[in-house]
Amino acid sequence: MNIDAVVLDVDGVLVDVADSYRRAVVESVERVYDETVERADLQPFKDAGGFNNDWELTDAIALFVLARRAGYDRDVDGFTTAIATNGGGLAAAEAVVRNELSADAAAHVFDQWDPDRLRTVFQTLYLGTERYREIEGGEPPFDAPGFIHDEPVIATPETFERLQARFPVGVLTGRPAAEADIALDRVGLDVPDFHRFTMDDWDAGKPDPTALRTLAERFEADRVAFVGDTLDDVRTAVNADREDDERSYFGVGVLTGGLTGEAGTEKYAAAGATMVIDSVNDLPNVFQQSG
Repeated sequence: MNIDAVVLDVDGVLVDVADSYRRAVVESVERVYDETVERADLQPFKDAGGFNNDWELTDAIALFVLARRAGYDRDVDGFTTAIATNGGGLAAAEAVVRNELSADAAAHVFDQWDPDRLRTVFQTLYLGTERYREIEGGEPPFDAPGFIHDEPVIATPETFERLQARFPVGVLTGRPAAEADIALDRVGLDVPDFHRFTMDDWDAGKPDPTALRTLAERFEADRVAFVGDTLDDVRTAVNADREDDERSYFGVGVLTGGLTGEAGTEKYAAAGATMVIDSVNDLPNVFQQSG
């Protein structure tokens, strides 16, 4: 693949978040509602689209659990299919609850639903006591060691060295800026603020292409590869390519996140991925400088 610049997602690409973010989603709902889903059940929500923000994913899982208690009779696949049909994301999950439960049952679900409490619990579990105080600026509701320490590094120093010797490298992540800093420090990737977008930098989130297009402009690049671990990452590149007549964008899926194996490869292809690779560490061998 001939390119001028590389943009990297963080979670599932540079670090493994199966025992951090995804664990925090599942356990936050369990702590608040004494019931939750299996960790494997998170992937259908991700595939439905619109859940780049794991706080909103947690909210949607809670809605599913509460809806089931109120009489909703579909399983996770049925719920997430309905979410996708309604356009994806948390607003679609709310619409499913309103549309498929009686008015009284839906009202009961939303009365019990507490996104603020879920976020506080999530951040406590993920950051741990000390980092919660540093980043959130207050006291956590309970003591926790922090799942953030359980994020094995995927990308090697050699990968960054080889990529940055040949291309401008940027970062586009759904993490808040402070949490992105922690991950980038851990993997040893030095990216200036001007070459990255986090949750704090734009409201829409992936698969909105605005951030990717802005990075392409800042790099003055004509051919940009965006490497991610979800279908929304690929859709971001597809949307950018559709909207930007002056540049070409390529979505590259990695199999180190929630999408794995042949099934993951097929889903990436269906979403419009230009390429699917086993790991971010394969990139130096598949990218060539354009021109």
